[in-house]
Parts: sequence; structure tokens; C-alpha cells
Amino acid sequence: MQSNNYAMNLRRDVFQAISDPTRRAILLLLTSQTMTAGAIASNFDTARPTVSKHLQILTECELLKQEQNGREIHYQINPNKMKEVADFLEPFRQMWENKFNKLETVMKNYQSKNKK
Repeated sequence: MQSNNYAMNLRRDVFQAISDPTRRAILLLLTSQTMTAGAIASNFDTARPTVSKHLQILTECELLKQEQNGREIHYQINPNKMKEVADFLEPFRQMWENKFNKLETVMKNYQSKNKK
């Protein structure tokens, strides 16, 4: 029982992973192409082991996939996991969009009343 709890604590949380600005930047870099760790690291002013740790975290929570190509490992976005995150966030986006639309209507009504 103890080892199960320990294993669960080691699992990475997707939202914790994307809360880090460097990891979000890595995800943005990989939206249009696959890249090696070295190519990714060259875009940052941090040490390569730091970037490797970020890549490990993103891979552990399945936001990135690794593909062996000869001696190099290429990283790419995992579209299925990204869709899962987007699907989770969609109701919140809709809720805020509705609130902003209502606010916009209230403001337009207020402005038209003040013009009269």
C-alpha cells in the first residue's frame, strides 16, 4: 500500500507542468516542428541539464513524445494530450466568454443611455 501512494506522488500533474514559463516556451517552440534537446536548449539562457529536466517533466506528463532517430532523440508535441487539456479548459473558456459578452452588452447599453 505504501509503495502505491509513493508511485502516485511521483506522477506529474499536467497543469503544474505548464505553470512554468520555460516549459510553456518549450511547448510553443515545438508546435511547428520536432527538435532535439540540444536544439531546444539553444533557445534558452539556461544550462542544458535544466532544459533536459523541463523536457523530462513534459514527457512524464505526456505533453511531449520522444522519438529516437539514430543517436538523437527528437521531441514533439503529443496532440492527444494537448487536446485533453484543451477539452478540460473549454467549459471555463466558454464561461468567461459569456461573462465578457454580457459585460459588453451592459457597457453598450450604459454608453447609449449616457449619449441621450
